[in-house]
Amino acid sequence: MTTLEEAAFAGDETAFAALAGQYRRELHVHCYRMLGSYDEAEDAVQDTFLRAWRARASYDGRTYFRAWLYKIATNICLDVVRRPTARDLVWLQPYPDRLLDEIAPSHDRPDVVAVDRETIELTFLIALQALPARQRAALIARDVLGWSASETAGLLDTSVAAANSALQRARVTMQQRLPVRRSDWSAPQPTAEEREVLARFIDAHQRCDAAAAIAIAAEDLRISMPPDRLSFDGLTACLPLFERGLGPNREGEWRLVPTSANRLPAAASYLLRPGDTVWRAFKLDVLRVHDGKIAEIMTFGYSRFPAFGLPDRLTP
Repeated sequence: MTTLEEAAFAGDETAFAALAGQYRRELHVHCYRMLGSYDEAEDAVQDTFLRAWRARASYDGRTYFRAWLYKIATNICLDVVRRPTARDLVWLQPYPDRLLDEIAPSHDRPDVVAVDRETIELTFLIALQALPARQRAALIARDVLGWSASETAGLLDTSVAAANSALQRARVTMQQRLPVRRSDWSAPQPTAEEREVLARFIDAHQRCDAAAAIAIAAEDLRISMPPDRLSFDGLTACLPLFERGLGPNREGEWRLVPTSANRLPAAASYLLRPGDTVWRAFKLDVLRVHDGKIAEIMTFGYSRFPAFGLPDRLTP
C-alpha cells in the first residue's frame, strides 16, 4: 500500500476522502453509463464512497483500490436498475464535455480510460440502457474499461464463463441497436463540420428564420424531448416545431450559447419573452450531425445548465 492508502485504511477520514476522490469523475461517468442519469450517477458515487469507507476493514490490499471502488459502484447501480420502480429510458440526461475532459490518462494515472465519443454518445447510451443490468455491466467492463475476462467476473461476482456469456449476449443486442457507421463517432470532439452546422443552427434561431433552420435538417430528422415521451420522426412531422419556435407566433426572441455534450455539438437556448428584460434559460439542444445535416435533436430542460457552467439568464 502507499502511504496515503495506509493512512486511509487506518481510519484517517481525510486521507480516505483524498484517496477515493481521485476516482470521482471516472466513477461518475461509469455510473452514468450504467444508469443514463447524471443525477442518479451523482447519488451512486456518493453512496460508493460511503460504503467503501464503512467497509474499509474488509479491503485486504490485494485487489487494486480502483477496481474495488468500481465493484462497489457497479453493485450500487445494479441495485438501482433492479428496483421495482425501475427508471425508464426517459431519464437519460446529457453529460457536459467540460467534465468529460477532466478524465484523461496521465503519468500518475495511466489506467484511466479516455472518454471517447463511441462510448459516451447518446445513441450508444440509449442502446446500452436496453440491456439487462448484468449484461450492461459486463459490456462496460470489457469493451469500455478494457478489463480482462477474469477481472469482469470478479466485478460481477460470477464465473469467467458466465461473464463471457453475458458479454456476448450484450454485444449481439448492441449490434442490432447501433448504427452500422459507428466510425462516424470516432472524433473525440465535435468536428469542424459539426461546429459549422451548430453555428448555422444558432444563427437561424437568433434570427428566428425557420427556413434557415429547416435547410440544415435531414429529411429523416428525429426530435425527442427527454424526460417526456414526445418524439417526432421525419422532417414533415418536425415542421410544426420549427414554426412554433421561430414563426410569427413564437413566445419571444432567442439567444443561443454554443456548448457540447456527450462529445456532440449542443446549444443552450435562452428566451426573451415580451415585456421581460433578460433572456432566461429555456432548453438544451444536443445535435447529431450526418453528412452536413442535422439528423437528430435531443432537447433537454435547463436544469442541467449549472453542470455545463451556464448561467440561468443573459442580459442585453
